[in-house]
Amino acid sequence: MTVRHDGITVEWLGYATLRFAGEETVVYTDPGRYGVLTGEWEPDTDGVGHPPARDYRPEDADVVCLTHVHHYDPDGVDRVAGPDTTIVAYEAIEEHVEDRELPPLSSLPYDVETVGDRDSLTVGDVPLWTVPAYNEPDGPHTRPDGTPFHPEGFGCGFIAAVEGKRVLYPGDTDALGPHQNVDVSVFCPPIGPRFTMDRHEAAALAAAMEPELVVPVHYNTFSTLETDSRAFAADVAGAGVPVALDET
Repeated sequence: MTVRHDGITVEWLGYATLRFAGEETVVYTDPGRYGVLTGEWEPDTDGVGHPPARDYRPEDADVVCLTHVHHYDPDGVDRVAGPDTTIVAYEAIEEHVEDRELPPLSSLPYDVETVGDRDSLTVGDVPLWTVPAYNEPDGPHTRPDGTPFHPEGFGCGFIAAVEGKRVLYPGDTDALGPHQNVDVSVFCPPIGPRFTMDRHEAAALAAAMEPELVVPVHYNTFSTLETDSRAFAADVAGAGVPVALDET
């Protein structure tokens, strides 16, 4: 799904993979996983999911943002990155690569910058900020024993200023208090109900933030992320905020 908004393009390629582009700037978040870039992402047997993506290899990224180790896919990075790409990765990813049998970030053939969850930096002409991303302990998005799927310190979200327009992808997270104070033009919340904020929480957050546009992601990838995206859009639109949906 591709949306034009005030001089930039917001493209959701599936799951957590987003592409933000202006005239001269391209930023990706969390490229890859579950075949979203390779044509291997098939719908589940119950019909939940998106059609398989094309074999995607543009190699056009100026910046690739990696929120946490669950979305670190070296093949996905390779498909979108070019020789001058900078990878901006949450610092805790390196601590968990061995557990998931992934290569260290330092082995990637690109410049790599690591960040915490409340940092700011500029990569080339792209200002970036990070925001906290986690599930509340004993909250609704936890395992049966109450431990979070994404504990505090495991990941982050990113704000990217693409040619003057600020875009927020909050990562795999609950709707947190600090998010309400973020000033952005485009908000791209995850709305799958199991591992992150659900559609109700995301809609309430969008209403509080009042962005110019909401582009929800991370939904209907597989059965545990199935949600009623049209109901989400209606809730957000009821607060006066436009929404773009991928209903293919």
